[in-house]
Amino acid sequence: MKILIVEDEELAVKKLRGLLNEVKPDAEILADLDSIESTVEWLEAHPTPDIILMDIELVDGQSFEIFERTEIKCPVIFITSYDEFAIQAFTVNSVAYLLKPVEKEDILAAFEKFNRVKAFYSTGAPGFSINNLVEELQARLQPRSYRKRFLTKYANKLVAIETHEIAYFFSEDRINLFRTYDNRKVTVDYTLEELEQMLDPAEYFRINRSYLIAIKSVQKIDDYYGQRLILQLKPPASEQVIVSREKVSAFKTWMGK
Repeated sequence: MKILIVEDEELAVKKLRGLLNEVKPDAEILADLDSIESTVEWLEAHPTPDIILMDIELVDGQSFEIFERTEIKCPVIFITSYDEFAIQAFTVNSVAYLLKPVEKEDILAAFEKFNRVKAFYSTGAPGFSINNLVEELQARLQPRSYRKRFLTKYANKLVAIETHEIAYFFSEDRINLFRTYDNRKVTVDYTLEELEQMLDPAEYFRINRSYLIAIKSVQKIDDYYGQRLILQLKPPASEQVIVSREKVSAFKTWMGK
């Protein structure tokens, strides 16, 4: 297997080479390039590699520009420092992405995916286009606007409540509500799933099936049995607020950004 690396961080290149030597010891790393310009020049002067590992942010711009300037006929595994929540919906079957810092299990999973889809490239399957996939990924990474306020009924009148006033959304007796920092409890006409898509993922996080919380509402975090976490929120919730086990790792990443 012949691999091309497109990455502008020297330490990241070194780590990628080390990981590839572990998981693909028979692979040949053709080159490591650090810019749009050098990558376009290399691709136009050399045979197509079997696969490209490509960082999205390069020294001279986003690597999407490479696809506009030259034809790429092989699979691409993107590498990105973008917030994972911004690209969690990118699940097409033909391109994987690695979130920095890249680990061994990430590389292994990406190559397993490559093995499943490489037939599309060799057979020219109808409807398949690497450029279409790049456009989809690029669109998902574009800045998007999020909900700024909710018009809802409170105290027998319609009021507009700014999103930054809301500490958390939650479900109670099959009703969806939110609680503001000044402790107003207000019903909302959206499911938590819909609210997840409306709200800025840097500010709000779904910790379990019943709670979607603002980062500023978290006052205290403690370990809880079953490898979970228990939170103290502001204002206090009427029940224990637990981060589900499958959400713990992502929650810690979210809180640490």
